[in-house]
Amino acid sequence: MTLNANVISISGSDDETGTGTLEAKGISESRVDLSLSGGTRSDVRNFTSGGAPGGAWEKNGGTSTAYANHNCWTDAAWFFPALSSLTQTANPNFIFKYIGQEQHADVNTQHIRVFQIGQQDKVTLQRLSTADFYLDASSSLPLAITSQVHADSDMNTDVAMEVRFDNYQAVSGFQVPFHLQRMFNGGVVLDVTVTSAAFNTGLPDSLFTLQ
Repeated sequence: MTLNANVISISGSDDETGTGTLEAKGISESRVDLSLSGGTRSDVRNFTSGGAPGGAWEKNGGTSTAYANHNCWTDAAWFFPALSSLTQTANPNFIFKYIGQEQHADVNTQHIRVFQIGQQDKVTLQRLSTADFYLDASSSLPLAITSQVHADSDMNTDVAMEVRFDNYQAVSGFQVPFHLQRMFNGGVVLDVTVTSAAFNTGLPDSLFTLQ
C-alpha cells in the first residue's frame, strides 16, 4: 500500500512542513519518505539477511544508519493498522491478550495487547515486541497503538510511543485513516494528513532498503 500525505514534523519548538510517502508490503516491510522544509528523511523496515527484523534511516540523501535490532520488533507499518500484528491471529508466534474495555484519549475502547514469543529469551522478546491496540468500542477500528522504543545503546530504558488514527475513509475496500499522529512521551512529533491511498500496485522488495 502507498499513502501520499501532507506532513508536519515537530521537534521541540521547530515545526517543518512538507509532504510524505508512506509505503508498506505485508507486515514486515515499510518505507517512509519525508520531504520537509528543512530537508529530507527516509526510514525503512525490513528483514535482515539472518531473518531478524531490521531497518535504517538517512537524512538529506546521506549515509544510512541502521536501527538497533531491539527497536525493530514492533510493527513495521506503524502508520497503517490493516498491516499490523492484529492480522496475525493464526500465527502461533503471536500472543493476543484481551485487557478489557477502557477509556483511551477520552474515547471508549476495547484494549488488546499483542506480543511475540520465540525459542530463546522469551521475556526480552515479549517486552520488545509488545504493542497495545485500542479499538473503537462501536466500530472496532483502531484508534491508537502504543509501544515502547529505546535508545540504540540502551534496550532497557523505555520511551513511550503512540500512534493515533482518525478520519477513516473507505478506499478500494480498505478502511484508511486519513489523519494520524505519531507521539513520543505524549508529545506529537509527526502529524500526517493523507491525500491519497493506493493498494496492490506491485511494490518491489528493493524499495525497502537504503543504499
